[in-house]
Amino acid sequence: MPEVFFLLGFGDGGWGLTLLAGALVTISLALCCLPLGLPLGLAVAVAARSKKRLPRTLATLFSTVFRGLPELLTLLIVYYGCQIGVQKLLAYWGYSTEVTINAFFAAVIAFGLVFAAFSSQVWLAAFKTLGKGQYEAASVLGLSRWQTFRKVILPQLVRVALPGLSNNWLTLLKDTSLVSTISLVDLMRQTNLAVSATKEPMLFYFAACLLYLFFSALSGRVFSFAEKRYSLGHRGAQS
Repeated sequence: MPEVFFLLGFGDGGWGLTLLAGALVTISLALCCLPLGLPLGLAVAVAARSKKRLPRTLATLFSTVFRGLPELLTLLIVYYGCQIGVQKLLAYWGYSTEVTINAFFAAVIAFGLVFAAFSSQVWLAAFKTLGKGQYEAASVLGLSRWQTFRKVILPQLVRVALPGLSNNWLTLLKDTSLVSTISLVDLMRQTNLAVSATKEPMLFYFAACLLYLFFSALSGRVFSFAEKRYSLGHRGAQS
């Protein structure tokens, strides 16, 4: 037992700080995907509802591709594809140099696109719960299309979409473990390094489990608070 505390400790020879550093990378990566994935997913859902054929086609293509591809394959394509693409573009302009894309940046782009594809389906389902009367009432009040969307439609969409988005978030959080394949030092990579160095797989994998479960539980509390917050006005209107 003392050896266990030593290996998970924060002093010399302990892996505690190393695991926490990896956990910080994991949660930072997941959080950085949200500013890309959430609005892009909403934009894809809006495009899918467009009366014009081109936006609908592009939205369907985007959603189908990034929901159909394995997350690992998307990550590898973005990471290596960006490097090769930029390198060929520079070569075309006469610059011969080796290009390396930041692994964290590539992971944010890859997982952000995947999150957007899955969240677009959640937004679409939320749109279907809103009746046409919402738009007609806003028009009668003299609200512009943008004001109608921002003040009337979006708050209701968020309330309805939050449970589905919470599931998307938990999936994203787990998918971040794939970034070890592109040498980004996240929680899983640090755990694997600790296992290789100490030959104690169960100890460190169990510690990683606890950290992931902690993030999941904390996320559940945050989404639960958000759902209650966005449901206040709705409950008041119903009563």
